[in-house]
Amino acid sequence: MLSEKDTICAISTAQGMGAIAVIRLSGDESISICEKIFRPAKPGKLLATQKANTIHFGSIYDGEKDIDEVLISIFKAPHSFTGEEIVEIACHGAPYIQQQVLQLLTKKGARLATAGEFTQRAFLNGKMDLSQAEAVADLIASRSEAARRVALQQMRGGFSNELVNLRMQLLNFISLIELELDFSEEDVEFANRTELTKLVDEIETLLQKLVNSFSLGNAIKNGIPVAIVGHTNAGKSTLLNTLLQEERAIVSDIHGTTRDVIEDTINIEGIGFRFIDTAGIRATKDEIENLGIERTYDKISKATIVLLMLDVNDPDDKIHDAISDVKKRLDEHQQLIVVINKTDLSDEPIIAERFTKSSFRELSGTDAIVPISAKKQRNIEALTDALLKTVNLSAIDNDEVIVTNVRHYEALQKSHEAITRVANGLHTGISGDFLAQDIREALIFLGEITGGEIQTDEVLGNIFKNFCIGK
Repeated sequence: MLSEKDTICAISTAQGMGAIAVIRLSGDESISICEKIFRPAKPGKLLATQKANTIHFGSIYDGEKDIDEVLISIFKAPHSFTGEEIVEIACHGAPYIQQQVLQLLTKKGARLATAGEFTQRAFLNGKMDLSQAEAVADLIASRSEAARRVALQQMRGGFSNELVNLRMQLLNFISLIELELDFSEEDVEFANRTELTKLVDEIETLLQKLVNSFSLGNAIKNGIPVAIVGHTNAGKSTLLNTLLQEERAIVSDIHGTTRDVIEDTINIEGIGFRFIDTAGIRATKDEIENLGIERTYDKISKATIVLLMLDVNDPDDKIHDAISDVKKRLDEHQQLIVVINKTDLSDEPIIAERFTKSSFRELSGTDAIVPISAKKQRNIEALTDALLKTVNLSAIDNDEVIVTNVRHYEALQKSHEAITRVANGLHTGISGDFLAQDIREALIFLGEITGGEIQTDEVLGNIFKNFCIGK
């Protein structure tokens, strides 16, 4: 059985060969275990007598054999990442050396850490709440500047502070309501219903804002999905290759070359966009191509942004039909960018006159039109600018709380539902015991996010299982 009292160890740097590797220990015996295999450069300099937050040079040895020259960093409880004694051994990055040091540590009394066990101990020891712990994993996995900033803001407690304030206000009111229930025979009102209604409305608005932020947060975390759609030979694959700066998709004059979905992600000014090249839309008897077209429609429904590729030389009726067909498949939260391709084959004045929003009755105020030449790589910057405009960069720049975690999103939804029942109950004059029940339910769901209501090892294990070993 694994115990929280064990001293754990793991390689904390990336797997493979490198200049330096770091092996981390955490637990009451961290320093004493290291002393059994560490020979300081200055004889008699025992690790146990050294101050916290200091670094010491020496050698790791096994009997008469020196394994490596290392630097050892000491962090003492409670002022460490886990709140326990921590020792970090910086050795040379050869995989053989790393494994030799790790084996020596386990022989002397440490055990190998499980995935995320260091961060789990930090949570259990009160160094961070659960939402901050999950942000650690998000920070490690961040693939763009926006994802890094959002994860760092959450790890520093931005999200937690919002939830703490919410819970404190609700706790104050539920205490007054339950006090009323204790004095129900005296018909005394401790909780002012006007103030409670105002507070509940404010909390309901804030919860809805947090719930709504998940669409942006999830896109930032995983890459904003952008479906490139249009008729065959409109230049979709050429555009994908141009954006990626590599020959990722096959380009041909033959209609229907792309029959399956091709995906790749690029970073534009710190924002990850996941581009999805789809099969061209047309009437065909080819069974395989028709399957690809079905997948195209599926990707349209799941995309945050849809790039509709049109050929500048297509007749008006074909263009209008294509826009209408795509528009009817989009909901109010999806962004459409109409990309007029092959502009190198037409005169600029004609393009400017023909392709304006006023020419397309199907387009709304938020839709954009961008003329480009994918083949000649003209006006691609205008397209990337249009993509960036679809992202709420102000929320990222202002460090607003953005929900990126599915578990948090579901808990916030349930808490919002409970608060909505409270708001409805206040308007209809429902009794205090029913109000207290719904407020208590909202508190439970908010507590699940930070870990205040999570008490089973099974739930915690499920949360931390996808962490890196050594973190």
